[in-house]
Amino acid sequence: MEVIKIKGTDDTPNVILDRQNQILEIAGRSLPEDVTAFYDPILDWLDEYSQDPNTKTIFNFKLEYFNTASSKLLLDVLMKLEDMCDDGEDVLVKWHYPDDDEDMEEAGEEYADIVDVPFEQISYAVD
Repeated sequence: MEVIKIKGTDDTPNVILDRQNQILEIAGRSLPEDVTAFYDPILDWLDEYSQDPNTKTIFNFKLEYFNTASSKLLLDVLMKLEDMCDDGEDVLVKWHYPDDDEDMEEAGEEYADIVDVPFEQISYAVD
C-alpha cells in the first residue's frame, strides 16, 4: 500500500497513513478550502486498508482546531474505523487534545458517543 504523507499548513492538517510502520495520524489544524478534495484520498486509503488491515489499528487524532466542514469528514474517517470494528478488527482511536482546550476534549467525547469504536481521550500539556 502506498504511504500518504501530507505536510500540514496553517489550513490543513499533517497526515501520515503508513501501514508498514503502523502510523495513522491526522494532526494540526483542519480548515482546508476544499475539504472534500483534501479528505477523499484519506478515505480512499482507509477503504483499501480496511480490506487487509494490520492486526491492531491505532488511529491518532491530534487536532488543535477543525472547522464545521472538516468535522463531517472526520466523522467519515471514524465511520470507516467503525466499519472495521464491525468486521471484527482490533481498532483503537486515540483522541489527543491540549489539556486547556475544553472544546477539543468535548469534540472527542461527542465523536466517541457517535461511533462504536474504542476511544481513548489523551490530554497533553501545551508549552
